[in-house]
Parts: sequence; C-alpha cells; structure tokens
Amino acid sequence: MSAGRGRRRVVVRGVVQGVGFRPFVYTTAAELSLTGSVSNDSCGVIIEIEGATADLAEFVRRMRSDPPPLAVVESVECDELPVRGGTGFHIAATSRDGTGRTLASPDVAICAECVADLCDPGNRRYRHPFVNCTNCGPRFTIIASLPYDRDRTSMAGFPMCARCAREYADPADRRFHAQPIACPDCGPRLSYSGPGTGDPVTAARELLRDGGILAVKGIGGYHLACDAGNEAAVAELRRRKRRGDKPFAVMTADLETARRITGIDETAARLLTGPARPIVLLPRADCEIGGCAPEFAIAPAVAPHNPDLGVMLAYTPLHLLLFGLPGDPPGPRVLVMTSANLGGEPICYDDADARTRLTGLADAWLAHDRPILVPCDDSVLRVVDGLELPLRRSRGFAPLPLALPLPVQPTLAVGADLKNTCAVGDGRYAWLSQHIGDMDDLATLRAFTDAEQHLEQLTGVRPVVLAADAHPRYRSTAWAREQAGERPVRTVQHHHAHIASVMGEHGLDPSASVLGIAFDGTGFGPDGAIWGGEVLAAGYKGYRRLAHLRYVPLAGGDVSVRRPYRMALAHLRAAGIEWTEDLPAVRACPPAERAVLAHQLDTGLGSTPTSSMGRLFDAVAALAGVRFEVDYEAQAAIELEWHARGVDPGSVRYRFARPDGTGEGPSVFDAAPVISAVIGDVRAGVPVGIIAARFHDAVARLVLDLAADYATAATPVVLTGGVFQNALLLSATRGLLSDNGFEVMTAHRLPPNDGGLAFGQLLAAEAG
Repeated sequence: MSAGRGRRRVVVRGVVQGVGFRPFVYTTAAELSLTGSVSNDSCGVIIEIEGATADLAEFVRRMRSDPPPLAVVESVECDELPVRGGTGFHIAATSRDGTGRTLASPDVAICAECVADLCDPGNRRYRHPFVNCTNCGPRFTIIASLPYDRDRTSMAGFPMCARCAREYADPADRRFHAQPIACPDCGPRLSYSGPGTGDPVTAARELLRDGGILAVKGIGGYHLACDAGNEAAVAELRRRKRRGDKPFAVMTADLETARRITGIDETAARLLTGPARPIVLLPRADCEIGGCAPEFAIAPAVAPHNPDLGVMLAYTPLHLLLFGLPGDPPGPRVLVMTSANLGGEPICYDDADARTRLTGLADAWLAHDRPILVPCDDSVLRVVDGLELPLRRSRGFAPLPLALPLPVQPTLAVGADLKNTCAVGDGRYAWLSQHIGDMDDLATLRAFTDAEQHLEQLTGVRPVVLAADAHPRYRSTAWAREQAGERPVRTVQHHHAHIASVMGEHGLDPSASVLGIAFDGTGFGPDGAIWGGEVLAAGYKGYRRLAHLRYVPLAGGDVSVRRPYRMALAHLRAAGIEWTEDLPAVRACPPAERAVLAHQLDTGLGSTPTSSMGRLFDAVAALAGVRFEVDYEAQAAIELEWHARGVDPGSVRYRFARPDGTGEGPSVFDAAPVISAVIGDVRAGVPVGIIAARFHDAVARLVLDLAADYATAATPVVLTGGVFQNALLLSATRGLLSDNGFEVMTAHRLPPNDGGLAFGQLLAAEAG
C-alpha cells in the first residue's frame, strides 16, 4: 500500500436504490478527490474507492452518517484492496452477481424543487404531470424487480430524449441517475375521456368544478374525486360507491388550505408535509357549508356526523395541476379523494380493469400511459398526544423494512382477514406489504397473491415456513394451507400476535415478557370462543391468559356485528336487565327479531360466546342511542368516542366488576355493573356525551386496575388491538398507567389493528 493512500471496497446495504444514493456517492467522492466507481448490485450499492487514507475514512463516515434523506442504510462493510491508481470517479453498469439483497424505496411525494419546476414557465418541465428527481416520485409501484434500474421499471417503455439523457448522466444535476426521469418530449402522456374540451387537466378541472365525479390515475391506483364543497356531488359519489356513512378522505393543494378546514398541530404538520404524505385524521374546523368561506366549505356528506376529517396534501404533480397553478381558471380548493373501488374490493389500478369497474362510478377519466405495476392505497394515521398512531400502513411506507429483535428463518406471515397485510422475514429484518384489504372478495384474494409474490421478488426471501392466524375459517389461513405445499404452517393466536407485534416494534429482547391488554372485535380463542377483551402474560414464545371480559353470546355472528342493538340486548340479558320499550336499543330491534334473538340467547342456538371489548363498545353505543346499525366497521364505537370528546364525566363513575382471582383458569371481569349504570343514566335523561365519557373513563380505569392486579413495576404494559385506535381511550389509558408508574408500550410504526398482525405472527411463529 502506498504511504498515506489506500483503496477500499465498500458495500452499502439497505434502501439505497432509487433514492439518489449513487449520485450522493459520486459527489462525495468528487468533494474528497477520490477515484473509483459505484454500481448497483442485487445486494445493494458496491463502491470501489481510492485516495488519501484520511479522506477514505471521511468517505465511509458519510456513507454511514449523512446519506440522502430517503435512504435507509442497513450496513456499511469495508474491505481493503491493493492500491492500483487511476483517475476520476464513475458510475459503473449494474451488476447482478451479489448474493445479498437490496431494499426497494416507497413511493415519495413530489419535492419542493420539482414543485418549483412544475410552476416555472421558463422551465422545460413547466406543467409536466410527471416531473420527478432523485429525491421524489414513484418507486415501489413502478418496480418490477431489483436492482432498481430503468429497464426493470414501468418506465422501460419511455426511452429518454437527448436532454433527459444529458441530465441523467450529469453528476451536477438533480436528476443524475433518477430512473423515472421524463419530460414532455419523452415521458408518459395524459389522456382524458369525458365531457369538456381543452387539454386533459383543464377539462378535468372543469368537470370537478361543475359537480362531476372524476376517476384519476395516480401513483398506486385510481382515485375517485369530486368537489368536497358540493353536497350533491359528494352525495352522488357516496351513492355510487355504496359507501353508507363511512367518511371520505379529502385532499388539498397545500398546508395552508388544510389549516383552514382542520386543526393541525406540529406533529400533524410534519406528517402531512413529509415524503410519505399519508391521510391524517384531524379535528375539523367549522368548515361545513355556511360555516366558513365558500371556497373552503366541506359538504356534510363528506363525513356525516363526524368531528374529524381525513386530510392529505397533493403528493404528485398531477394532483397539483388538478388544483390549478397561478393564472389557471379556479377549480375546487378541496377535493374528495377516495380509492376507486366499491366497498370490499381492492383498489383499481389496471387501465382496462378501470374502464370496466369504474363505469357507472365515474363521469370521466383522467389517466396516463405509465403502467402501475403494484397497487398501493393511501396510508392513514392519526396523532394522539403528539405521537403517531398508524391506522393503515401503505403508500409512502411499504415496503420499508422493520428490524426484528430476534433472527427468523425465511418466513411468510399471512396476517388476518380484515385490513390484511402480509409480511416476509429473514434474519433480522421483516418487510410488510402494502394494505391489501378485507379478504372477503375473490379479487382481494388475487390481490393478496400478487402482493405476496411481488414482496418475495423484491426482498429475495424464499419462505421455508408460513405463519397464519389460528382462526380455522380465516381465508388468509386457508390460503396459507393451500400454498404451503410441504412447508409447515404455524398458527398463532390472534391476540398473542397483536402483543408480539408491539413488542417487536419496540425491540424487546427475545426473553422479555409483558402484560398485554388486547382489546378488539374478533379473535379466535383455543376454547372455541371469540376473544377480544384479553389480559395476557406474553412473550414472543407464548402467552398465558390471565383474565378476560365475561362472555356474552354473539348471536348470529356477523349479523350482531352489523346491528349493535343485538349486542345491546345480549348484554342486557347477561346483566339480568329486562328488555323494556323505554330503552332505545330494545325499540330498535323489531319484535319478530327480538323473539328469535331471545330464543338464541336462551338456548345458545346459532350463538358463540364472545369476550369482545369491541362488541361491548357497540352495545353501549346502542344502549345510549348513538347507533343501532352500522355501515362500516366499528362505526358505533367510533361515534361513541365522538360523543365523549371534551365532555366531563362528572363525579359519577361506572365500574366493572373486578376479577376475584380465585379458582382455576383465567379470572373474569364483568361489564354487568357498567351496563346497569348506563341504563340508569339513560332512564334519568343523562346526556349521551356524559354517558359516553363515563364509559370511556370506566374502560381506562379498568385497564389501570388490571395492570395493578397482574403487572409488576418491571413489567411493561402493552396496549393493542383495534379498540386502541380510539384516541380518547388510548390517551386516557396511557396517561393513567404512566401516572401510576407503569411502563406503557403502544403501536407507533404499525397499526394496532389487524394491519400490524403479520409482524407479530413472524415473531411468535419463530419463537414458538
């Protein structure tokens, strides 16, 4: 080796392709006067670098500590090589000889520099709907396979023009080696089909302004859009989608507009403007029609009776063009932007499929000719006490890896049947798919198969074992058994997986144990009952059921989920309270159905016992007169939370009957005293908001009592399950536990609902 000089082979693994890493390497080498080369490889980025020893050390430090903002560096490995001299630094052709794996980047929202290009009349990409650079644009949804090169993406069909090719090859350019690079001369083209004249964007904007419903092809699929301030248009979209009362998400062009319609704190602003650009659930301002400036009015039909709005900012250049650039004719300031599908179907992303499935839903189509290879729905989050709470992890996050606290063999976890995601794991990392949906439709099962195969292809994980929910009738579990072949399928109890997911997210040691409070709607128990109000002593390897909510009959299965008045009557019967006509929930049940339900509850015919806390929320919502039937999952519980917000429960407290801790098997806590108290308040004319607030307070204090009974000071308390999507309950419970000295762990990177279940299945299947 020459004195003071050296040569290194540096291998950087992680999310390092499609995020401007090679340009970063090039410019760093140039700054440090180093020579050599950089290339993509199937294992990551391969660098050979030569120069002064001190400069080599600084180069490696920057690789580890100062990578591009979108990169996720998993490891940096260095090997000494003989000094051989040479001049300059160059980007070499991609090698596919590596034995490791690289990681795909999520789709990234348009960056500020590209927004400036889009709006600058002097820029050649002025008004170009596909402007992007190394810091932004589509990634995951256009990648066919890795390494990430243009010929392995859906941009392969768009040869670069001479000017784009020069930018692509220029290390000083922001688009240096940006694979989706394009311009009006060589990039994808927009098309418009529907009423109106003019260029596609102008015609589409006019349609929206005039009350039409537009199908818009985005990054990961089609959206259906309409003017969020036009009550007739929103109501018609709701009718066509068979949406019931389920809220629509809305989109604005900028943060300032979003502030006009919702309350936005610092955390929410960071999420809304970050590279993922998720939908964020926020408290709405007084922005219904008549309550604010007309251009910011939100039609009541957007989110009926809902104090929140799901808001996202425009994340593609096409979205910004739809809202209009300076000087454009005005269009709507706020758009409904909802996935283009009927309820229960996967998102529509294929052009031919869109023409078939969206006929009758849309009045016009704004599309383009860049294929979407991977469908990907919008992500959804909310903010609780300044912390992120994911509700759906998809666009902008998938397929970023998550570190595992214990090594796993190559494994596929298939998740659950609601809010499905799947995951693959190998070694110390796991990769979760984008949101797939509810597995009750043949098209969703096909989408699941496609997503799983693509995830395997991107990660290189070849599963030797499968993990699935223990529910014998879950479609995801049936799929796993059908696809497993000779590979073993390990089943994991639903709530154990929920708890393991939070443990893994927090990086708990493989030997750790926690007190898991898992409250949700449905989870199959080994005793054949439907669990959902569970207190478990749990580790990755297994669990012990310490206590649960007292069983009540779930009569008729899903029919009692869709009609909360049935759960109300079941809880009345369990509490020994007569069904009298003065109770709203009793009156809501037709007399003939009431007679059949009474027979089911008395005999157990067509009934399964359930300890579900989610169903208890439904029952109380019906007893209080909030909601008797639901149009979407957890609607009754969600509306009960709304009524409780900001309401002082007063000095009266509802109390669950505590477990006595005697006898064999798990203890039981009983909701009967709470049901009796609710009925007393209903008959006394106590306002619904106070009843709702008292119930939330009772559940939060129940958790504190359970922690006091079963946890030690050294035992973390995990709160998980779909019930803890309830911001009011989560905040109150977490606060009570923390104030009383308990260490509390909740979901921050994965949903507490079934969307995070596959991660827990990976860990529990390996440890068990």
